Amino acid sequence: MTARPPLPPFTEATAKQKIQAAEDAWNSKDVERVALAYTEDSEWRNRNQFISGREAIKSFLTNKWATEHEYRLKKFYWAHTDDRIAVRFEYEWHDDSGQWHRSYGNENWEFDAEGLMKKRFASINDMPIAESERRLK
Repeated sequence: MTARPPLPPFTEATAKQKIQAAEDAWNSKDVERVALAYTEDSEWRNRNQFISGREAIKSFLTNKWATEHEYRLKKFYWAHTDDRIAVRFEYEWHDDSGQWHRSYGNENWEFDAEGLMKKRFASINDMPIAESERRLK
């Protein structure tokens, strides 16, 4: 296992660095790159799905980005403790029919001592938007 700095305990500055690293990775849509930020046994709740383990995360991300085209994400710092970070986020994408969506939500993250995320709990709502309403390009 390779450490993923910044490491806990987090300060506001290092929590924001961690958030930016996550945003950059997710915007790359590189499944392998994103998955390496999570422990082998990471636990997720994503909307109404419960996902366990890095391999399941890879499968989830592969399916996600196969249907959420031109995905673009922005994450915002909310709060942190020594080994936890809370973020709010929005992302935009379009489906196969060309309908654009903006998805909003909150995430709660918990990290191990090596800076890998061991828990991710995401609550997400979607809203259809016109392409002209996009903010994240």
